[in-house]
Amino acid sequence: MAGKVRRFEPPDLTNVEFDTSEDVEIIPTFDAIGLREDLLRGVYAYGFERPSAIQQRAIKPIMKGRDVIAQAQSGTGKTATFSIGVLQVLDTEVRETQVLILSPTRELAVQIQKVILALGDYMNVQCHACIGGTNLGEDIRKLDYGQHVVSGTPGRVFDMIRRRNLRTRSIRMLVLDEADEMLNKGFKDQIYDVYRYLPPSTQVVLISATLPHEILEMTSKFMTDPIRILVKRDELTLEGIKQFFVAVEREEWKLDTLCDLYDTLTITQAVIFCNTKRKVDWLTEKMREANFTVSSMHGDMPQKERDAIMKEFRSGQTRVLITTDVWARGIDVQQVSLVINYDLPNNRELYIHRIGRSGRFGRKGVAINFVKNDDIRILRDIEQYYSTQIDEMPMNVADLI
Repeated sequence: MAGKVRRFEPPDLTNVEFDTSEDVEIIPTFDAIGLREDLLRGVYAYGFERPSAIQQRAIKPIMKGRDVIAQAQSGTGKTATFSIGVLQVLDTEVRETQVLILSPTRELAVQIQKVILALGDYMNVQCHACIGGTNLGEDIRKLDYGQHVVSGTPGRVFDMIRRRNLRTRSIRMLVLDEADEMLNKGFKDQIYDVYRYLPPSTQVVLISATLPHEILEMTSKFMTDPIRILVKRDELTLEGIKQFFVAVEREEWKLDTLCDLYDTLTITQAVIFCNTKRKVDWLTEKMREANFTVSSMHGDMPQKERDAIMKEFRSGQTRVLITTDVWARGIDVQQVSLVINYDLPNNRELYIHRIGRSGRFGRKGVAINFVKNDDIRILRDIEQYYSTQIDEMPMNVADLI
């Protein structure tokens, strides 16, 4: 890890109202949390200096074995919160899977694996990403070798449990990341399937940026007396992100608007969201025909291709990425400061996941929404729901980025 030190100054989230269980203790420093020495070294080597609001509250109960529902904004250090809790409880002498982490996308599962390995750099921890779209044989080999932590997507993880390649007898903790997305229709059944195979005493930690009411209802099914660490809903729009809209009367006008904005996009790195894979492919083709350099990614692309695109974007080789909501869930690219919603998202929860990309750790960011005449209503609904303000885009938008 030497030479890779990044300094993360968490934003001052002291003014965020935590709607939290009575008995949650706030621990102001990593030293005071009571982490094992080799883990504490990893935390500081990773570049953390002091815990963010969610880390001050949630790491300790996770370490103590409590079931935890934690809600925090994008960019507050959610992944590190449960990763530190996970690493603290591992017995690295026992080469069996002790913690299972489920997340909604392959990219997020891989990112969590990387964070676990980085923070656990001095602990000799084995962590495998168990995701669809990759070689089954490789999964089997890695799992047979013995993995302390498995980070994966529900479908592939359940498959490996059913095939008996992933043994569940030593599992003591299940982490559900981006739980709102996972428990939405798609993965609910698969999560229940996985949960049935786990020892009855398994600790459950559920983390998400948004926790709609119906999800809290579902948590009652597999959590016992959970500690709740919740942010009030109207605090959820990320401060420091300027949100604008551009009125485009018709769908066809969006492309011209985007081309006009291209020079502004490349000042920094930008992510452009479309609602469908087909639209991503169409827009990418149109932009390239007009001689603009863009890259694109969506869920139908082979895993290898998605990895290569992410790598290029992370390293700054590509500056404009066109994608679907597969990207919106927790993918952390430090330098993204501009997000464009070419299509407004289909629900208001997705809106915060998308624009939450653009100002990590309290960094400033800009979000621009392309709004057709019949979208105005949706935009106003988002504005009201998050108690935020979305103004018409000014001419000097480039100066704000």
